[in-house]
Amino acid sequence: MQPKINVYDFGYIDVDGVEYSRDIVISPTKGVVANWWRREGHRISIEDVKDYLFEPVDLVIFGVGFYGMVKVDEDVIEFYRSKNIDVVIKDSMKAVEEYNKAIEAGKRVLLFIHLTC
Repeated sequence: MQPKINVYDFGYIDVDGVEYSRDIVISPTKGVVANWWRREGHRISIEDVKDYLFEPVDLVIFGVGFYGMVKVDEDVIEFYRSKNIDVVIKDSMKAVEEYNKAIEAGKRVLLFIHLTC
């Protein structure tokens, strides 16, 4: 079973009782990867997700910030969709809800989440 997100608020997330204050990735094979770094803070490029391009997942969720300020490049979206993987892009609060709902339904989910703006 993938880790569950207990709490999310601006700049803070609790995953299975562990608190993080920097962006994270949750992967079905790698677990929680702390301190997810991107070349440009408010943009997600293919380079930023390269370590996760071939994860065995049913769904990729991008939490694009508390206020939805992060942009996901179209080639990132198209890459996952070309592999018949659903892609969801939502503000981080809604992304957390979507993630928890999906893992409870037994889906393999890859979550990229920006904790602030």
